[in-house]
Amino acid sequence: MKLSLANVRRLALACQGLDGGWDLPEGKPGALEVVNRLGYAQIDTLYVVQRAHHHVVWSRFPDYRPEMLYELLAADRQIFEWWTHAASYIPMDDFRFFAPRMSATLHPRRKAWIAENQDVLDHVVARIRREGALGTSDFQSPEGHASGSWWSGWKPAKRALEILFNEGVMLVSARQNFQRLYDLRERIVPEGADRPEPDQIEMDDYILRRSLGSLGALPEREVRLWRRTRPSTTALQRAVDAGLVTPVEVDDDGDEPWYAWTAALPALDVPAAARLHILSPFDNLIIRRPLMERIYGFHYRMECYVPKAKRKYGYFSLPVLWGDRFVARVDIKADRASKTLIVRHLYFEPEFAAYDEILEPLAQELHAFAVFNVCDDFAVEKVTPLHVQDSLVRELDRI
Repeated sequence: MKLSLANVRRLALACQGLDGGWDLPEGKPGALEVVNRLGYAQIDTLYVVQRAHHHVVWSRFPDYRPEMLYELLAADRQIFEWWTHAASYIPMDDFRFFAPRMSATLHPRRKAWIAENQDVLDHVVARIRREGALGTSDFQSPEGHASGSWWSGWKPAKRALEILFNEGVMLVSARQNFQRLYDLRERIVPEGADRPEPDQIEMDDYILRRSLGSLGALPEREVRLWRRTRPSTTALQRAVDAGLVTPVEVDDDGDEPWYAWTAALPALDVPAAARLHILSPFDNLIIRRPLMERIYGFHYRMECYVPKAKRKYGYFSLPVLWGDRFVARVDIKADRASKTLIVRHLYFEPEFAAYDEILEPLAQELHAFAVFNVCDDFAVEKVTPLHVQDSLVRELDRI
């Protein structure tokens, strides 16, 4: 079977729920369904606009409210927090696939710290067992402890909590003002959610479902999870034989073997409207930057960590997806004091010129994004090319 890169993009949008094809239930069940289908929503601390995990869900479920994820974590126990490629909210249904990874690769430096500080770990566990969920602020630094930067400067209890979290002894019970509250794993994970432990075949099938099933089609070397976790050497052929995976040729991307998730292929027969999305920098579609550059021809890097003088697009420039192409970037900020959504710089890609067609859907998305960020006004500071700025402002005023 042959696919073009346009076909690959179509499959990715369908599998990511960005083509409007997902039929989601209302309320919290809809938010849960998004996380279940995506496999995770990355957590990030940046708060220029709504945080990444909220933004990712909202992009697929416009009725989403930020409290939904927190309730699914803290009250319903239908998602849990742990590591994918980064800290993430993950479906509780997937817990048994993560449990074997917990503490499997503990850093030697941390093992040495555990050996020297077992009394600290025991104290932290005993307090939480007795008092319930606690955060790092509930533990005092010992007298004479000098705080510092990153892990080496953490107070002992914070180190202990992080180690216990990585090992799966403790999990995040809730977040309070975005700070983690930890509790014993057995108080958080529903009974039986960690059983049975998957064998290699089950783990292989899970990796294929979560990698190929989330993007539709991938080159062979990109069929992986968690940076390096790949299926066994026989897994792909076994999945092909079972009809779960289809070998494909991508005719404008060289000779590397590609594989498609068979259940996703019917999406190629369904016409998709050109929907517009302002995506999070940590969106599941684009987080694997080199892969997405290969598929979409769009070079994207965050510039908030780049010195100001070297930034080209802005501190927090978000990619703008229209149909199956990235056509612009928008450096944007929610000014919460004035409830103003500030468009610091909207930059259209040099090859893009269909401004008359895009302004209405872009203005509609900006209005929806303002509501999502609890803003009721706009400020447009800069648009490239400049001649589009007045037209965008008029369209924003018109809606």
